[in-house]
Amino acid sequence: MAQFFSLFPENPQPRLLRQAAEIIRDGGLVVFPTDSAYALAGQTGDAHLLERIRRIRGVDDRHHLTLMVRDLSEIAHYARVDNAQYRLLKAVTPGPYTFILEGTKELPRRVLHPKRKTIGIRCPSHPVVAALLGELNEPMLTSTLLLPGEDLPLTDAEEIRERLEKQVDLVIEAGACGPEATTVIDLTGGAPAVIRRGLGPLGPLGLDD
Repeated sequence: MAQFFSLFPENPQPRLLRQAAEIIRDGGLVVFPTDSAYALAGQTGDAHLLERIRRIRGVDDRHHLTLMVRDLSEIAHYARVDNAQYRLLKAVTPGPYTFILEGTKELPRRVLHPKRKTIGIRCPSHPVVAALLGELNEPMLTSTLLLPGEDLPLTDAEEIRERLEKQVDLVIEAGACGPEATTVIDLTGGAPAVIRRGLGPLGPLGLDD
């Protein structure tokens, strides 16, 4: 049975943040709101948690999962970023973007795309997520909460709890959260390529909106 925490959107309660971080450290699967849609999240290196995320999402190992980090200083530790890519990331982070980048050896192979050895990298601008990442002091492995056969992610925390209460360990509610996912940009080629058009505008990336 999933636990349910209601956090203040701007100043989340430290006690509940500590409890949420402990659930994640113990291998728990958590749902929380972001600056785009709700996300599934947990510890990066946990193989069982990785399979739980894929099972809920109905995806295989070719589907890119996302490493959610606190800031740009963490990105270079987990992904290979050249100067041009860094300038692009700096222009739009934190924000509702996911960037496909080549992973480093700091990441377990199981979380990378099996052929491309790439991963999604995301630095959100949601205060609750930032506070939770700070409490954990490490990135989280995440995926948009889009269920198989549905066109849009779930937006209501109570409905999420009802539908996933036996599949996740914690649902966090922290105010309104929309249905739109991030904009996904592949940076592994010669030029940025839009993989999924979502909430983040393309103009700041030098691409046509």
